[in-house]
Amino acid sequence: MVEASQAEQVPVARLALFASGDFGFNLFWQSATYYLLFFYTDVLGIEIRTAATIFLLASLWDGVASFAVGVMIDARSSGRTHRRLMTWGAVPLGLSFCLAYLQPPAGLSVTAWMLAGQLLFRTAYAAVNVPYLALTARVSADSRDRALVAGLRMLAGTAAAVAVTAGTIPIGRAMMGGKGDAAAFLAAAILFAGIGAALIALVGWTFRDRAPVAAVAHRIPIATALADLARNRAFTTLAAAMMAMIVATTVLGKSVLYFYKYVLADQTAGQLALASMAAVSALAVPIWMVVARRIGARAQWFWAAGACAAGAGSFALVDFASIDATRLFLAGMQATTVGLHLAFWALLPDTVEWGQQRSGYRVEATAFGLATLLQRVAIGIATLLLGFGLDEAGYRANVLPSSAAAGDMRMVIALLPLGFFALSALIMAWCPLRQGAHAAAVRALKGERASGS
Repeated sequence: MVEASQAEQVPVARLALFASGDFGFNLFWQSATYYLLFFYTDVLGIEIRTAATIFLLASLWDGVASFAVGVMIDARSSGRTHRRLMTWGAVPLGLSFCLAYLQPPAGLSVTAWMLAGQLLFRTAYAAVNVPYLALTARVSADSRDRALVAGLRMLAGTAAAVAVTAGTIPIGRAMMGGKGDAAAFLAAAILFAGIGAALIALVGWTFRDRAPVAAVAHRIPIATALADLARNRAFTTLAAAMMAMIVATTVLGKSVLYFYKYVLADQTAGQLALASMAAVSALAVPIWMVVARRIGARAQWFWAAGACAAGAGSFALVDFASIDATRLFLAGMQATTVGLHLAFWALLPDTVEWGQQRSGYRVEATAFGLATLLQRVAIGIATLLLGFGLDEAGYRANVLPSSAAAGDMRMVIALLPLGFFALSALIMAWCPLRQGAHAAAVRALKGERASGS
């Protein structure tokens, strides 16, 4: 039964405290997104196809672990489980993150060591992140509050991205007295791990459950939960559109350092470009939040995906040979991809009540776990496509490419995102979560509960 206090308006300060957890998570995630592949290839000297394969395997494992955590949480159907996993799992997460940047002891295979470190980090991340994501369906019953939380989470994540992209190498080198890049990456990882773990534990400790409707009293068998999600058209279409979007944005994000180092011959400018992209996100999030409240997150998806596809198309047609022109292009692309990410996280919690109103089952953490699995699969696919694409284009670690190879690298970076941004919009056309659809589902659930009491 939902407590009376859970029907009260949620203070913005409490929503903001919950959303701040994404700063902690993104200290880990943004580092792995932007730097870990580059760390493998250009610092440790792992061949790019091998490094991309490590990422694919780790992403697949991450997805499986995330799904397993979601199933476990739904079996208990209690917000206390979510909180405990966040509070007590934060420290192991921080330690495993540091291991991901630790060079192997002498005599051990670099490839095997880095794969093992990735698998350990991904397992710890799933155990803590999935409960946090699932709590977005319990932080408030109001779609507007959820959209606000999604926006605040993106602002927090953007702040973390700025810290990671701008500070990883400078801060790491300062901490290690100017030693090599391997030591700098490890030092930065230790600092980010301490800050991130402390914040995640705080959010878990202070969370208060505001579940909009009561969960099913008995345990939902996994087969039933999966069958329910398969019939939930809001979830399936949103998840499929998200996968296409994630492939596009991952290829774009992971290619920045490679493009600047090997096409524009300025690696430092690439780090500044990443920081600029993160800073632009901070400006774009409030704008997209306003757009989402006016036209709805689903409609926002089409506008953002169209702009992203147009931007990728321009990159394929126009030779961005200037460092400043490329930075401006990337900033514009980042501003538009923010709209897609915000729309996804605003819509995902709404699929829970949309499905519950039709089936009677509240498949909550399993839905977030499965969405995370699919997201990780998409990241792995994107990394593999980028790695093999750059290899075919002529990329070789620490060797400047020919002009023809540089042009081929640019086409890989442009055309892959273009196709997947367009695909995401096509799939989203089938999503039923138009404005007012979630509010109608919640009203129906509350009406059923009142008539049954």
